[in-house]
Amino acid sequence: MKAGYLIKLFLGTFVFYAILSVSAGRIDYWQGLIYLAIGFIMLILSITLLRIDSELLKERSKPGENTKKWDKIILGLSFLVTISMYITAGLDSGRYHWSPHFHWSLCLLGIILTISGQLLFLIAQKQNKFFSSTVRIQTERDHTVCETGLYKIARHPAYLASIIQSLGFPLLFGSLWSIIPICLSIILLVTRTNLEDKTLKSELKGYHEYSKKTAYRIIPYVW
Repeated sequence: MKAGYLIKLFLGTFVFYAILSVSAGRIDYWQGLIYLAIGFIMLILSITLLRIDSELLKERSKPGENTKKWDKIILGLSFLVTISMYITAGLDSGRYHWSPHFHWSLCLLGIILTISGQLLFLIAQKQNKFFSSTVRIQTERDHTVCETGLYKIARHPAYLASIIQSLGFPLLFGSLWSIIPICLSIILLVTRTNLEDKTLKSELKGYHEYSKKTAYRIIPYVW
């Protein structure tokens, strides 16, 4: 695995923890420490058991130039919403305690959902050798449809993973106010899924047929 990509993963994990800690006003913010621990465990898994191949690593590190313009906009908005989610959670549960106290069982459920979502994301990434970080047709890599593993159940399992961990976030942090940016994040994700699906149907050979066999975009038996 490239050192630059590995450093990027580590820095990303600690930057988000730093945002949480600064917002909470302390470094002994236990929810933030749990979140950091989960992120670190997933990082280790991503470079060991669920390690991706060199070609996909290159794509994930620096996607090609034909990324859709609408996807760049959605990714930019999603990043801002994610930052606001961390800031809100830190200010709420770590500093000002706007939300009522959450029972420990809800926090535990939040931890389980966060771990499940992040693990599902890594598995989806591992199973699809064309798992790019942006929406684009990878013609230079002979882009083909992934129809195996999780992709037999839903066409975009990584987005299902993102929703699962998003649902766990306010429970883990005990922050009702963080639900607002989380809802915005899910709306952006559903919008991206819809646009990505239309793009793949029209531009990726075999995807239209695949969408008939695997009927659900994100949530089986729902949508």
